[in-house]
Amino acid sequence: MHTLHIQIFAMNETELFYLLALQKVEGVGDIVAKKLISHCGNAETIFKTKSSQLSSIDGIGTVLLSKLKNKSIFEKAEAELKFIKNNEINVAFFQDEKYPERLKHCIDGPLLLFSSGNIDFKTRKIISIVGTRQITSYGTEFCKKLISDLAPLNPIIVSGFAYGVDIVAHQAAMEHDLQTIGVVAHGLDQIYPSVHKKYVAKMEKNGGFMTEFWSGTNPEKENFVKRNRIVAGMSEATIVIESADKGGSLITANLANDYNRDVFAVPGRTSDKFSQGCNNLIKTQKANLLTSAADILYILNWDLQEKSKPVQKQLFVTLENDEQKIYDYLLKSGKEILDIIALECDFPIYKISGMLLNMELKGVIRPLPGKLFEAI
Repeated sequence: MHTLHIQIFAMNETELFYLLALQKVEGVGDIVAKKLISHCGNAETIFKTKSSQLSSIDGIGTVLLSKLKNKSIFEKAEAELKFIKNNEINVAFFQDEKYPERLKHCIDGPLLLFSSGNIDFKTRKIISIVGTRQITSYGTEFCKKLISDLAPLNPIIVSGFAYGVDIVAHQAAMEHDLQTIGVVAHGLDQIYPSVHKKYVAKMEKNGGFMTEFWSGTNPEKENFVKRNRIVAGMSEATIVIESADKGGSLITANLANDYNRDVFAVPGRTSDKFSQGCNNLIKTQKANLLTSAADILYILNWDLQEKSKPVQKQLFVTLENDEQKIYDYLLKSGKEILDIIALECDFPIYKISGMLLNMELKGVIRPLPGKLFEAI
């Protein structure tokens, strides 16, 4: 028996064993499990506390108490613990440092998250990109351009490792050396779809895979719906690239709204099947209109100055005529908010957002708190 090779902060191997056992108690989901742990202090104590004391907890009835006495759950926990150790799986308890911070605040967030690869949540900028499995050339090009433009901010790109939008997002992230995480709807003993196995090694070098499901769990339909709450909950914003009027990506968008996360949707022609879902999200004000990376920077108030290599003003930088007009205005007026810049320089908001982003990248202006901009 070798040393447990997992990232555990608030638990040791014994506590992990009891947490796994708790997950196998019939009738105990994530919410009830957290309630029991809150009352008892840890998972091990739950199994050593008298039924009479546990019955005082709201929602804990006699049927569930009898299930806690089922010895078979310990055999299952032991088998899963062995799999975790043998395959060097990382495990994060919902109170651990390594557990996604935003997901901690979701009442139905998983009790445990299992992961492989090299996932590091020190980067606070996390976005989920979702959409149809039948991505069009329009969606593909938009997704690649979006991630390319966001790359200077070094965000983590989260998706579901499925066909279509998911794999395009993962690939684009890898091309720009961005950390990318595939949240899967099955155990870490398999890869689905199998055709994507060729991407696994590269993804695990900078990012990896995450799931709430035990080994041996197959990618059943209901598991995809469950995993969508992780995709939505762990991210600052969810971006829907393309979607028909029904689909899993719309479920993820609705969950993100329920969690008070920002949602963005890429508009398309009214005649395009895979733009209907996005257009409806925008029309019903369930998503922000997304036409470029600048929209994300503006809505989320992301600052290009926070990236690892600060923007420096380039020598002999070339500005377009419209950019020069904005630069001259900011030199004269000082700090100003986007809406006023658009008004005074006579540009529509959607156009000026993109120009300001380009000017930030050129190092001639910088954003300030409160969505202000100033010339450098």
